[in-house]
Amino acid sequence: MSETLDALEARISALRGEIRRAVRARDGALARELRAELRGAERAWDRAVAGPEAADPAAGTTERAGEPASLLPVREQVHQALTLIGAPAAARMIVAVHAALHAGSLGGGRLASLRRDEERSFRGAPYARPYYLCAALTDRLSASRGLFAVSTWPLERRVVGPLSPRVDFLTTAVRVAEHVLRLAEAGEPAAPGAERLLARLARNVPGATGGPGRPGVPAAPDPRTVVKAAHAELRVHAAADAAARADIAGRARARLGDAERLFGGLPLGLAEASC
Repeated sequence: MSETLDALEARISALRGEIRRAVRARDGALARELRAELRGAERAWDRAVAGPEAADPAAGTTERAGEPASLLPVREQVHQALTLIGAPAAARMIVAVHAALHAGSLGGGRLASLRRDEERSFRGAPYARPYYLCAALTDRLSASRGLFAVSTWPLERRVVGPLSPRVDFLTTAVRVAEHVLRLAEAGEPAAPGAERLLARLARNVPGATGGPGRPGVPAAPDPRTVVKAAHAELRVHAAADAAARADIAGRARARLGDAERLFGGLPLGLAEASC
């Protein structure tokens, strides 16, 4: 609960600063959008303080049996998970990370139309929001199927080349392990879900697992070992992946408009046929 309150308070403070900047810039549309987000964050803070019984059904939250209702809108929950992951991710990974590291549930079905809604919002009022949940772009400059990214990331991080799925998986393993480490260093035990997620990720990183454990029960991986093993493999792939991503990003900047850089352009074959 304290982590949720801290995150909400940081978000409220950031929104107030953004509103002041929008007012100084005489950007009334952006100021109105930010004020609406601020009101939502303040309501979520009130619910967090009052407890789960005060949840507001009008805020778009739901509760599944045995799981607490989320205190934030779906797009905020996805943004939190992607910020921790630090790389483009599929809905399945976003849901897994959110379930392991944040309170409440986030069903994969709730993400199905989210990116389309974000694109409609951007095209209707470009840059009116502080961030958008957008698509990762392929080397064909089209939207990568099922991969979410955050609009404020550098373009090189929002594109994917041949090695990017592996690099992004390793990056996710590092970020989750570092999160568990931060909790340990602060004297807070990691949630069981976080340890299970870390174990699942570690199984696919050579040298990251913690040994056989008890019969039928794998040993919990040491987060430091996971970080070390993932970084070792990242060093093998990082340069080639960065070069491929830089090439894709360069072509995207040259050929695509603002909206297409976030949500994808036509596949190259269709684009050429339409010229």
